Amino acid sequence: MDSNDLFDFAEKESQTSGREPGLAGPLAHRMRPLSLDEFIGQERVLGPGKPLRQWISADRVPSLILWGPPGTGKTTLARIIANQTQSHFESLSAVLSGVKDIKEAAARAKEARRMGRRRTILFVDEIHRFNKSQQDALLPHVEDGTITLIGATTENPSFELNSALLSRTRVVRLERLSEEALGRIIERALKDPERGLGGFLRLSVEAIAWLAAGAEGDARRALTAVENVSLYAANGEETPESAARAGELGVEGVKKALESALERQPIPYDKGGEEHYSVISAFIKSLRDSDPHAGLYYLARMLEAGEDPLFIARRLVILASEDIGNADPRALQVAIAVKEAVDFIGMPEARISLAQAVTYLAVAPKSNASYVGIGDAIAEVRRTGALPVPMHLRNAVTGLMRREGYGEGYKYAHSETGARAKQTHLPEELLGRRFYEPKDSGLERQLKERLDRLNPDFEKK
Repeated sequence: MDSNDLFDFAEKESQTSGREPGLAGPLAHRMRPLSLDEFIGQERVLGPGKPLRQWISADRVPSLILWGPPGTGKTTLARIIANQTQSHFESLSAVLSGVKDIKEAAARAKEARRMGRRRTILFVDEIHRFNKSQQDALLPHVEDGTITLIGATTENPSFELNSALLSRTRVVRLERLSEEALGRIIERALKDPERGLGGFLRLSVEAIAWLAAGAEGDARRALTAVENVSLYAANGEETPESAARAGELGVEGVKKALESALERQPIPYDKGGEEHYSVISAFIKSLRDSDPHAGLYYLARMLEAGEDPLFIARRLVILASEDIGNADPRALQVAIAVKEAVDFIGMPEARISLAQAVTYLAVAPKSNASYVGIGDAIAEVRRTGALPVPMHLRNAVTGLMRREGYGEGYKYAHSETGARAKQTHLPEELLGRRFYEPKDSGLERQLKERLDRLNPDFEKK
């Protein structure tokens, strides 16, 4: 259930139950902050003196894209902005709305401005789900000030929004809430007598910390867990009064109430979004920096989130050549073998083969000499073009070619001492240029010494 669903659910329940709107709906909705003073967390963008807080206080909020993980306060912040700036508030869900809905919202915004000179904030939840035509439909209304757009997205806007719309907004990145912030949110929900649980449920400091850690930065998830614990207490053999008298609930009691449901929540990971790129980046960089512990951790993150194991195996094959290369040529053999094993046996057993490859590649000696070498060679080819191949290296296929000097003076390496002929191979303009510079790591230390012997002075200009 997304933020708008929660809001609608609360409104409908209040209408049918006769209760006040503030007392209806799930705990996560009831405890939604109503002002910046109630907003906990996100000090990086909402702390004293920060631009966003100043824009809100001065009622000069530009169009914004609120970008961050679920449960970090994107919808709440949009509503606070609308309330504190006294703006007319329109809300659309990008999942359910189309161009027609955008045009109708813009028409209402124009009418609101004409009748009461009130600005309209159009909040678009999951704006990354709008296609190009829908995003383009927003542009003229944002440009002429008919609406102030506030879009919420869990995806990197640079990937999902077109450049025209992105250039007309300010991106505000919200981070996962800290465990300290989540603990404060839980404590407030436990104590609040009007919108929260009013002291009915008492949790130990350790239980609150456990819930905060398990929520993984998501306030909605934390409060849903608290509500589930409270329902368990309310439906137990004890009455609310006797439960309160019995004292606070500890970690084990909370775990029993949740029956480990919180622990088995899906790992946040979008195989097409930013989390995918962030985790695979951390995975590769950990192996490159010879840290098998972090490598196994990020491998587990990807496997638990449902990443394609063949995708991971392919990245290991790339790393074996890019970051290890000839420092340990067996690395590529291991990576290829693991790719074959993953393809052959599948999950879950393939996780063992992947772990073997991760640990081997992490501790293997490192060299990017081959990677750098091909990059430099390609750059040289693009810079200088197709330079003439030395005549002695050309193949004399016909009599005419022999008469023209093709192959003249070529020396056969196996007939020379050390199987190294005294002749050059690069085009004349590049004589002395080295593209492969072995590192002093693993086998490449020996290759470097051999290469120095095999590249005598006559190679130089």
